[in-house]
This record gives sequence, C-alpha cells and structure tokens, in this order.
Amino acid sequence: MSTHTSLQPDFEGDVVIAGGGLAGLTLALALHKAGLSVGVADGLPIDTQLEEIFDGRSSALAYTSFRMLDAVGAGVHLRPHTQRIEDILVVDGRPEDGVKAGGPGPFCLHFDRREIHPKDDGEPLGYMAENRHTRMALAKASEEAKLSVFAPDRALHMNAHASHADLHLASGKVLRAQVIIACDGKYSTLRDQAGIRTTGWSYGQSGLVCAVQHDQPHQGVAYEYFMPGGPFAILPLPGNRSSLVWTERTKAAEALQTMDIEPFHEALRARFGDFLGEVSLDSPRWCYPLGLKLAERFIDERLVLVGDAARAIHPIAGQGFNLGVRDGAALADILVEAKRTGLDLGSQPVLSRYERWRKTDSLALVAGTDLFTRLYSNDHSLIRLGRGLGMQMVDQIPLARRFFARTAGGETGDLPTLLRGEPLSV
Repeated sequence: MSTHTSLQPDFEGDVVIAGGGLAGLTLALALHKAGLSVGVADGLPIDTQLEEIFDGRSSALAYTSFRMLDAVGAGVHLRPHTQRIEDILVVDGRPEDGVKAGGPGPFCLHFDRREIHPKDDGEPLGYMAENRHTRMALAKASEEAKLSVFAPDRALHMNAHASHADLHLASGKVLRAQVIIACDGKYSTLRDQAGIRTTGWSYGQSGLVCAVQHDQPHQGVAYEYFMPGGPFAILPLPGNRSSLVWTERTKAAEALQTMDIEPFHEALRARFGDFLGEVSLDSPRWCYPLGLKLAERFIDERLVLVGDAARAIHPIAGQGFNLGVRDGAALADILVEAKRTGLDLGSQPVLSRYERWRKTDSLALVAGTDLFTRLYSNDHSLIRLGRGLGMQMVDQIPLARRFFARTAGGETGDLPTLLRGEPLSV
C-alpha cells in the first residue's frame, strides 16, 4: 500500500469505475442516482461503442435486470428497441429429429411467462435487445444524469492508499475515490495487476453471432436447440428478426463466419428450418471463442471486480450481462448502506460483504453452466436419452418449470433492492 497522497486528482469522489460498458454504466448510474459521487473511465469513445459494427451481439435481459435499467433511467430509452420474450422452447435434438423443419424434436421443455406473471400486461420472461441499443440507452441516461465520464481514456493502473485509491489514466489524469470498481472485462487489467489469479478453460467452441430476417412473426418465442456441436439459439428481436447464437467447434464456426453468402444461406436454412418461412442474413457475422474464467477472489485492497472481470461463462444460459447487473445491484446495496452509515466504502469489511454475497451465486452458476455445456454438447446416445428424459420430467412439473423460469429471471436468492424494482438512495 502506498502512502503518497500529494497528487492532485482530476476527479475526486466516492467511487471510480474502470470500464464504461454495459455493466459499468449500469452500476455507475445506480450509484450516482442513489446519491454517491461517481466517475467512469473507458478506453473507447462512447460513439464507437454505439456502432453496429462494434459488436453484433444481442443480450437476453432478465426481467429483474430490466427493473434495474428502469430504475437508473435507461429503460425508457431502451424499451422501444426491445422484444418481450413470452415463451422459451428448449429442444434436445438434431436435424434428423425434426429440428431441421422447425419441429419440437423428441424432448422439449416449454417455459411460459404466464406461469410466473399471469396478468396479461405482466412482466415477460425477459427482453431481447441488441447490445448497441442498450449502450445507446445507457449513454443517454448518463448524459441526462450528468455522470462524470472520462472517455476515451484507458485505465493504466491504480494505487491503493490508507484512505483512498487513485486510478491513473493513459492521458495522465488521475481519478480518486474510496474504492475502484473493475468493470473492464474478462481480460481485466486491474484484476491482473492486483495479482488476482483466475481459473478457467476453453470449450473448443466458438459462437457465431448474427441477426436474421424471416417471413413469419416469431410471436416472442425464444428457441434453444441442443446440438452435438453446441447450442443453437434463435432469440426474438423486434419485427420479423431474430438473433442467432450458433455454437460449433471453433474451426467449423470460423468457416461459417468467412464463407461466401450463398453457401452460408444454404447452411443457415438447413440448420434454421422453415418454421418461420424464408430466412436470410440481416447483419454482419461475428465469431467469439467460448470458455470459462473465474477469479479466485472478487476483491483486493480498495478494488472490487464486477461482471466479466469477476467471471466469464458460456452463453448457454444467456446470463452474461445479467450476472454483471446482479453484481452491480448487490454492490450498490452495500455501498449505499456504507455511505449512509458513514463507513469507509473501500474498507475490507464492506468489500467482503460483496464477495460473500456474489461469489456463492457465481460458483453455483459457473458449475451449472459448465455441467450443461458438457452434458449437451455431445451426441452420446445414453447421455442424450438421460438428459432428454430429465427435460421431459421438468416439463411435466409446473413447480419445477416456475423455479427454473424464476432462476433465469434472476428472482431467486437474496434479491438486491434495485432488482426488486424499488428505489435506492443514501
């Protein structure tokens, strides 16, 4: 720990966040609106992150996550660009089992939002939104809230002191706060500089991501087919469009990304089927390697890890962004309470509460997604039969269906204030 504190900072407040992506800005707005003084630094200009070519991914937003987006002022800007998820159909099958034609396959699990939100105007199972629209909504909310954002300006390193920490930026600026929050992704610079080790592995898979146009309306239904090469997800977007997450062995996924458009359309139609009519590519194609990474601890001296900096998981459960939101909501509860009671926000007792809260949930989800990935990314006949029968059993038990739907929606365990849709303030 350094004791040098004579440097005059360019920002001084309660919290500094390194990383102005989806999780970083959501948390920054939550803390700012609750009454804390917050500064955010990001290495990219906000305008770049709003371009379609920056990131072709879409995210499934749990209904509890959208409550937090509403609470921080971003929901009003995002809602016109979202698609409600009314039903989720999970299918264990291969093309010869009926998937090619859009059929249900031999084993199927159906989640209906009316089972957990029975009112006609009730919350859906979740929302689909392209990441660029979510970024735009957060950027507008940040501008309206007059959030202190330093971008483009990359975080280089931090120094922890007895009463505060300094984040040093590439421009030479220094941001000072009681605690630094690393929201800088799975290759987190601040995590690595703190000497926090990670455990993880590659699945030998990559996810091909793109948007497609189809003739027939999807009715707000999300499909996830478990195939030998990995999951094939069809996720509804506004209009007659869907987002695809097409998981294959890495070489196969890379070949799909680079092949000419006509051969790709043939491969797409063979996998997608014709249950939504004619289908065609409606965006560039992106390819992301898939793996697991978990930090051995989520805190260090005046440092907290949030989102992918703490853990990055396989997209099989669609929980990536939602995990970052839950991290942020839990941390907001803890920091706001600490501020209210006059505690040092970066003290070990305060930060340890966050780690205990979020690490248990993270370990359970990491173990679950890893098991599902290994269980469903193979074609062993006995394993297929066992997992299919398990899906069928869950589908026959309403209580089990509701439990899994609420778990996916983030409404289990100790729910933070913002995920309950309640205001948070000092």
